Amino acid sequence: MSDNRRGLLCLSLAGPDAAALIRRAEALIDLADLVELRLDSMQDPDIRPFCRRFATPVLATNRPTWEGGAFAGPEEERLALLTQAMSAGAAYVDIELRTEASRRDAFLAAARAAGKWALVSWHDFRATPDTAALTRIFARMRATAARSGKIVTTAENAADAARLLGLLAHSGPEFPLSAFAMGAPGGITRLSSLFLGGHIGYASADAALATAPGQMELRRLRDLCDLFEAKS
Repeated sequence: MSDNRRGLLCLSLAGPDAAALIRRAEALIDLADLVELRLDSMQDPDIRPFCRRFATPVLATNRPTWEGGAFAGPEEERLALLTQAMSAGAAYVDIELRTEASRRDAFLAAARAAGKWALVSWHDFRATPDTAALTRIFARMRATAARSGKIVTTAENAADAARLLGLLAHSGPEFPLSAFAMGAPGGITRLSSLFLGGHIGYASADAALATAPGQMELRRLRDLCDLFEAKS
């Protein structure tokens, strides 16, 4: 995405059930363009009450333990819960690039047939790969049936953060990319990526409820975005 529009602000929520997520969203929903519901955090992953309560589009994520999430069950069950979330009203779904290829591709085809926006994601909780490796990951994403991609790494220094943000120069409306870094040096990328073509920026309800390391609170991220837009 190469224009000056800000990317989407996504409130990322984790909790035991839809009622808990509704309570956490009530005071913040108007600040968000999108709400991510982390199915892997839910004891009862029925999101229908949430989808009925709010008009804001829902992104369903069921992150497995092997990608830094909490879902430890079989893949058939994990993907079935994502499919159920689409039927329950989720407009967006997240599936990991590392998902076994035949399962991943079948899920992406089903999501596209259902008219849902499927994004394919990749996370590195230890480091930021070199430019060649990042470029290959992005190319693999674009070769799938996903509508957009998400690449999140861990930055150990400013060079790591800048290298990851450089990927955004290669994205566009035909395949938007969310790219930002965890770790203290990557903190600025959660804001700057939104103004450099990044598709989605993720934020928490409050610091204690963050769903990923370094995630900003939604109010703070929204205030920073508003300040930047007012000055530009």
